Amino acid sequence: MGRRRLGFWPRFAVVLIKPVMTVWTRRTWRGMEHLRGEGGVIIVPNHISHADPLVSAHFVYDSGRWPQFLGKASVFRVPVVGAILHRCRQIPVERGSVDAVKSLDALVAALAEGGAVVIYPEGTTTREPDLWPMRGKTGAARLALATGAPVVPVAMWGPERIFDPRTKRFSVRPRIPVTVVAGPPVDLSRWAGATPTRAVLEEMTDTIMLRLRDLLTEIRGGTPPPLWERPPRPAVDRDQQPGAAA
Repeated sequence: MGRRRLGFWPRFAVVLIKPVMTVWTRRTWRGMEHLRGEGGVIIVPNHISHADPLVSAHFVYDSGRWPQFLGKASVFRVPVVGAILHRCRQIPVERGSVDAVKSLDALVAALAEGGAVVIYPEGTTTREPDLWPMRGKTGAARLALATGAPVVPVAMWGPERIFDPRTKRFSVRPRIPVTVVAGPPVDLSRWAGATPTRAVLEEMTDTIMLRLRDLLTEIRGGTPPPLWERPPRPAVDRDQQPGAAA
């Protein structure tokens, strides 16, 4: 969704937040051309700090799109706060319940309307000691497979200087340097039309996360940790399967 169609509440949020971020951070933005356009897009940032949503929202907004984040459905039920989130076109997500399917439907609808949906594939701030990306969850891959929307990786480095999850140190000093870089859409064409099995979704997710890790390496330098390994699936003894011949 482009910014031109924003209503009162999204514009009010911009008036409140953007001036603060402009003073608080010294920004290096690159790759915004990968977000521009009118079609739906799935944005997958790395997650290194609780300050990430503010920084990534600023970046996506400056690219000409309105960011639509996923949030716990319980927050949307808080009086006043929930109403504002709804009016700002944020998306409630039910976790660990049968209503999770409704959340997927809401995401699909947002993309069909040309939305820029932001999904943190790690699900939480990384637990890697040097803040490299962790293995991702499969939500972004499932959504990409269901909609065909492009998946754009967005690597960030610098929000940890605002709030470092390792030390819990919070800084309010102005002009904190932050770098955000969007890369080209991840090539997921080999899975187009595939059945969303666990194996397919995990392969797609690993491809997304490795591209995100490589993009982050270009920003911060250094050597990322070795590739994560998924635990092997247990072998199935065909003679023990239900219905197997005796």
